[in-house]
Order: sequence, then C-alpha cells, then structure tokens
Amino acid sequence: MSHTVEVVVPPITLTQGARNELRRIRAEQHVPEEYGLRVGVKGGGCSGFSYVLGFDEAKEGDEVFYVDDIKVLMQKSHALYLLGMEIDWVDGLNNRGFSFQNPNAKETCGCGTSFSA
Repeated sequence: MSHTVEVVVPPITLTQGARNELRRIRAEQHVPEEYGLRVGVKGGGCSGFSYVLGFDEAKEGDEVFYVDDIKVLMQKSHALYLLGMEIDWVDGLNNRGFSFQNPNAKETCGCGTSFSA
C-alpha cells in the first residue's frame, strides 16, 4: 500500500534577506503567532496594480503555504498575477525595502511597487 504525499510548491519565493527581515519585523512588532504574511495585489499605483505585503489573519478563500518557516497567505485570484514572483529585501544607500521581481508584470513603474499585467 503506497501513500501519496501532496507537496505544494509555493507560488512565490522569498530570498534569505527577505525571510530574515520578515522574522525581524515579526519579533519587533510582536505580530501574533497565528498571523501569516499576506502577499497580494490591489488596484492602484502608477502602473495599474500595486503589491500588498503585510502580516494578517487568514481569511476565507485564502490559500496558505509555507516558505521555510514563514506562513504565507494569498487570495486564490491573486496567484494569476504573482506566480513565480521573488520578494527580496534591499538595504542599500539609495533604496531600502522589499523589492518585487515579477515575471508576470508587463510594465513596472520606477518605484518598483506597482505593475501592469
């Protein structure tokens, strides 16, 4: 008798730098343990859509997956826009914050936080 184990491949990746920064923010802000990292999109921004990134409670219709030990929440309808995206943490002289490398974005804006699909 064989058992099938379903392995869910996360639709996004978080670099080591992003994971470290998210852990730091979670500890510093005393984010409740049951909260996950919400990754999504919303209308607006200079290119049509902007990214949503923040700790939140799971809501009905969310997909839940793990990147290392980080619980990630995403609405199913957002996967179309975010599949394959890499989130990184940039800490440089000219730019500090999370960056989004999205293979689905047809155009991005100069600020790097909005895109069109």
